[in-house]
Amino acid sequence: MTSELVFVGLGLSGADGMTVKALEALRGCDRIYAEFYTSTLLGASVSDLEGAVGKKIEVVFRRQVEEDEAIIDAAASMRVGFVTAGDTMLATTHVDLRIQAAERGIPVRIIHGVSVFGACPSSLGLQPYKFGRTVTLPFLEEGYQPKSPYDNILENRRRGLHTMVLLDIRADEARYMTAHQAIEWLIEGERKWGEGLITGETLICVASKVGSPEERTVAGYPQDLLEADLGSPLQTLVIPGTLHFMEAYALAEFSGAPKEIISEED
Repeated sequence: MTSELVFVGLGLSGADGMTVKALEALRGCDRIYAEFYTSTLLGASVSDLEGAVGKKIEVVFRRQVEEDEAIIDAAASMRVGFVTAGDTMLATTHVDLRIQAAERGIPVRIIHGVSVFGACPSSLGLQPYKFGRTVTLPFLEEGYQPKSPYDNILENRRRGLHTMVLLDIRADEARYMTAHQAIEWLIEGERKWGEGLITGETLICVASKVGSPEERTVAGYPQDLLEADLGSPLQTLVIPGTLHFMEAYALAEFSGAPKEIISEED
């Protein structure tokens, strides 16, 4: 058998969201592993994927990827596929797997997929090169709310840059942070730290189920969004920096942002 580790990004939604190249690569694998703890493939079950590929797929969890060597050991003697939602090299654990393969002389192939990092700005009509550092909001736990996400969003805003805000996923607990929870997280952070990141007129964008038939984008002010139907997870927030007039028009036209942002940013 051929020794190889093939990293495959499945895209954002459905078993039909992967590229033809990805499908062909997986059909040529001897064994396939999948992880969905960094992100989840919308609108498709493991059995749906198995039906499309025609192969058995073994779902692995974080500990198995980060601590066990079963995937690398298998790739030393056969062609192994490792699949994820979105693109495939956007998580450090996947990069670590690639490094391990290189250290053992196992050939690696990467088949990219559509990622929220490109799809979310596109759906909102925002220019991707105007984004600063991405942040992740963890679930609020008793006595634990790190300030670093707040600080990074604020720094991006001061530089006129947009911030993509990823929301916590705990797949093993079937817990997915909602946009409402994320907005409440930011409001609570403002109460604690009070540096002016979130006010009653802070524009926030919500993108729900990007890339799926249920995709929805909404933009507005915090209190209005808390009272609105924002869709359901998986969801991503964007806190805009300085808007180009075309971005302002796009948010008003496509996501229902208040019309006054056009005159403000024009």
